[in-house]
Amino acid sequence: MTTISAGPGAGAEPAGVRHVKRPTPLRESVYEALTEMIIDGTLERGRHLVEVELAGLLGVSRQPVREALQRLNNEGWVDLRPGFGAMVHVPAEDEVDQLLAARAALESESARLAARHATKEDVARLRELCKVGTAYQESGDIDGTVRTNGELHSLITEMSGNRFLVDFAAQVDRRVRWYYTPVAPVRGAASWREHNRLVKAISEGDEDKAAQIMREHTEHTRKAYHDLQAGAEPVETPEPDTTPRRRRRTTN
Repeated sequence: MTTISAGPGAGAEPAGVRHVKRPTPLRESVYEALTEMIIDGTLERGRHLVEVELAGLLGVSRQPVREALQRLNNEGWVDLRPGFGAMVHVPAEDEVDQLLAARAALESESARLAARHATKEDVARLRELCKVGTAYQESGDIDGTVRTNGELHSLITEMSGNRFLVDFAAQVDRRVRWYYTPVAPVRGAASWREHNRLVKAISEGDEDKAAQIMREHTEHTRKAYHDLQAGAEPVETPEPDTTPRRRRRTTN
């Protein structure tokens, strides 16, 4: 058996040893906290971000806040303006359209593959999430609604069995949650009816229908977001055509 010998000097580490640094660096914790505060609306869009105020809010010094703001700027969460400072980014309309178009492509394919591969246990978990999400929505718990919505979509992506879809979807998840949070009260019960229809299509192995429902679901969210920004009254999503369809589960 090959062994790695210690280098010269007492107590030398074996070659290739890497120590995990713990606890998490403060700048990383500050970055995560600020990101979540932007997503949940605690730091609203367009808000002027003052380092000393954020440092006091988080109980840290200004340095990790400054580092976190620079990273948030690089990732598009914050805009740094010379001579003025940092502001929470205000998304342009085309940003939302581009993100949701990417999400629709990823998640419609995920739904199609989920319908192909779903097990009884998977479907049971989806149904439970629909039940929990509906309860949150009916009680007016927006945080719970948004969180459960994300869990349901993530589970469907995992059920696809395609690790690249999982990776790509994870990259846009936080941004989608940011856009979805203000829309959740507007979408209301309609969103969870669509989820239930989607789970039904997945449980029946109807790949085409599952993909179609997911595309429509994403489009309804996109439209609701734009209506909300324009100050328009929310429009109830029309009830779908419930004409029975032939099951499409693929057999191996």
